[in-house]
Amino acid sequence: MKLPWLKSALEQEGPFLTVYFDTTRMDENAASEIANRWQHLRSRLEEDNAPKKLLARIEDTLLRPSSIGGRHGRAIIASGEDIVIDRVLPAPPSEDACHYGDKPLLLPLLRLTPHAVRQLLIEVDRAGADLHLRSATDPSISNSSEAAQVDGGHDELHKASSGGGNPHGWRADNFQARVEDSWERNAEAVAETVNKLVLTYQPDMVLLTGDVRAQSLLKAELRQEVTQRLQEVPGGTRGVSLQRDSFRAELKKVTEEFAANKQRDLAEQFRESQARDGASVGGATEVAQALERGQVDELLFLSGQEPDGIEELLFQAITTDAGVDALDAQLVDLLDGVGALLRWRDEATPSNAIGSMGGDPARIDAVDPTRDDPSPRAEEEAAIRR
Repeated sequence: MKLPWLKSALEQEGPFLTVYFDTTRMDENAASEIANRWQHLRSRLEEDNAPKKLLARIEDTLLRPSSIGGRHGRAIIASGEDIVIDRVLPAPPSEDACHYGDKPLLLPLLRLTPHAVRQLLIEVDRAGADLHLRSATDPSISNSSEAAQVDGGHDELHKASSGGGNPHGWRADNFQARVEDSWERNAEAVAETVNKLVLTYQPDMVLLTGDVRAQSLLKAELRQEVTQRLQEVPGGTRGVSLQRDSFRAELKKVTEEFAANKQRDLAEQFRESQARDGASVGGATEVAQALERGQVDELLFLSGQEPDGIEELLFQAITTDAGVDALDAQLVDLLDGVGALLRWRDEATPSNAIGSMGGDPARIDAVDPTRDDPSPRAEEEAAIRR
C-alpha cells in the first residue's frame, strides 16, 4: 500500500510526537475509561519533555466524542508544535502507544494496513443513485464526507401495466419506449459521476447494490477502470441500505474477503519471485541494502514478528515512495520477518535464495557454500584413495 500522505508528514522537522489510541466508545463507561488511558500516556510524554501546549491540543482531540460508531482508533503525529496527521484508524491499534523523539513511531499504524480499504458504494435505482466514498482511514462508510446523490432528471420511470390488455395501442408502446430511454439516460448520468470519482480517488473496491435492472444498465456504461474493481452486494436499496444490519454485515463480509485475498496475493507474489530468483529479497540486512539503493517497491513484514530495526526500515520505505504491507505470519515465511518486492534487480542486489527459506537455520546451513564440512560422498572417496 502506497502512503504518500504519510511521506509528507515525515519530511517535516522534528522532534515528533506520536500517539496511537483506541477511541472505541461501545458503552456508557467508555468516556471515563478513555480519559484514564490518555492520562497514562500523557504522563509518559510529559516525562519525555513533550510540549504541554501540544499535549493539551491532542487531549482535546482524543477526548471529544465523534459520530463514528463501532471499533476504531486514532493516529496523531505532530511535528514541533503542529499536528500534521490526525486520522481515524479503521481498526483499533493492538495497544495504545506514544513516542516523543527525532522520528515518529510508525509500526502501530502500519500494522493496520490490511484494514485500510478504499471503497465506493453505489446504491442505484432507475431514477439515479446514492454514492458513498469510504477512505482508507474512515471505518464507517455511512459517515463519509465524500458522498453524492445523482438523479438522472428523466422522470418517465414506470411502464404501463400489461395486465388486461393495453387500451392505448401504439401510444402505450411509445410511452414504454420513453420509460426505457429514461432509465438508460439516468444510468448514463450515474456512470459519468462514478467514473469521475473512481478516477479521482482510486478506490480499491466499487460496491454495487440496489435495483437489479438499474444495476445492469449502469454496468453497461461504466469504464473498464471501474468494472475491474466492481463487486455486487445483494440486499441493498437506495437510501436505506446502510440502515439495515443485514446489509452492513454483508458489506463487512465482502470487505474482509477482499483484504484477505489481497494479503494472499502479496504472499504468493513474493513466493513466486523467490522461487525464480526474481525481483525480491528476504531478510533484514538484504531489505535494508535494497532500501538504501531505492530498489524497494513494496516492503512486506510479518505482524508480530518484526525485526528489531523495523522502525528504520519502515521510515526508509515511506521516504523512498515504497509501499508497505503487514502480512499474517501464516501466509508466508519471511527471513527475519521482513521482505521486499523490488522495482528492479541487478548484479549488486543481494541473492534472495537463502532469504526465501525463512528463519530455519538448518535449511539455511544446508545451502551454505562456505561451510567446511565435507559431504559423506567426499569422505568416502577420500578413504578409498588412502
